[in-house]
Amino acid sequence: MSVENLKRTPLNDVHRSSGGKMVDFGGWDMPVQYEAGVIAEHLATRERAGLFDVSHMGEIWVDGPDAIAFVNHLTTNDVSNLDDGQAHYSALTNENGGVVDDLLVHRFSEDKLLLVVNAATTEKDWAWIEPKASGFDVKLRQASDDYCQIAIQGPKAASILQTMTDTELSSIKYYHFTTGKVDGVDSIIARTGYTGEDGFEVYAEPSKAVQLWNKMLDAGASDGILPCGLAARNTLRLEAAMSLYGHELSDTISPLEANLGWICKLGKGDFIGRDPMQKLKDEGLKRRLVGFEMVDKGIARDGFEVYIGDERVGEVTSGSPAPFLKKNIGLALVPVEFAKTGQEITIDVRGKKLAAVVVPTPFYKRQK
Repeated sequence: MSVENLKRTPLNDVHRSSGGKMVDFGGWDMPVQYEAGVIAEHLATRERAGLFDVSHMGEIWVDGPDAIAFVNHLTTNDVSNLDDGQAHYSALTNENGGVVDDLLVHRFSEDKLLLVVNAATTEKDWAWIEPKASGFDVKLRQASDDYCQIAIQGPKAASILQTMTDTELSSIKYYHFTTGKVDGVDSIIARTGYTGEDGFEVYAEPSKAVQLWNKMLDAGASDGILPCGLAARNTLRLEAAMSLYGHELSDTISPLEANLGWICKLGKGDFIGRDPMQKLKDEGLKRRLVGFEMVDKGIARDGFEVYIGDERVGEVTSGSPAPFLKKNIGLALVPVEFAKTGQEITIDVRGKKLAAVVVPTPFYKRQK
């Protein structure tokens, strides 16, 4: 797709003027990195703070008396367990138990929920969700154009953001949110993220994106905050073993196979995809997602084949260097009999069979 046809976030000009290296990401013109580079951005987020433009993510409002029942029908997790001001991670599943998308569900009240879905799948998700509202007393609104979304992540994120708001951030628990003003701008302030670090995702009207972005960079300058691109976002989430749609999750990969049984509340009642997942659970998984660490020198990238001896048994779903851990790591789908810590595997890295070993995940877990 030509640059002219790509969608742009409200921060596009800022990224370009700040030296962002722009790429086509699912039809969006997004920064993959800035001048400091991927490793510097990754380490800044682990050790201090990183700032991410995630305004390309999709937002869908669900309003009405049947909001909870409807979203429970659509998704794997149990929305009825949420309190007002609480969010959870969940999945939209198809009739075969595969994943349409993974998402966050935010409960504002019993009749008002906000779904946050992936950027590249927003239109697909909307087309999937909208027809299924028939028979439910709900009103749906595709609101992606109504928000910018900025993620400030890292051990210094809370203290930096606190200088910009009167909202007491320490009272917002992990995976909870509130509404308040950030730098005088009406915002949703959610203690969520995709990096394995503490931090917040701030939603506000798009016209305020540049103001909020620049103010967060200014407020965090003395703490060494860096703007971060897609590449660091990917290496951070991989160290934390967080799934990426289209890699660890897809129309043909069950959440159960991706170690996401904890978001699949099969006992909550009927929902789309429940029966095939229950059958898979009852009969036993044939394959499972594992973490691995390279033993030989080399990087196993997405799609590379995994072998036990001469037999091809699976493939890498995500792989890259881990800047903080200083190792080459990855995730792979393999038969369950090989999904055990210490299992030796080889990976075909551009024609060379390189040794790797299955290790526990997450690879990185922050100190609390």
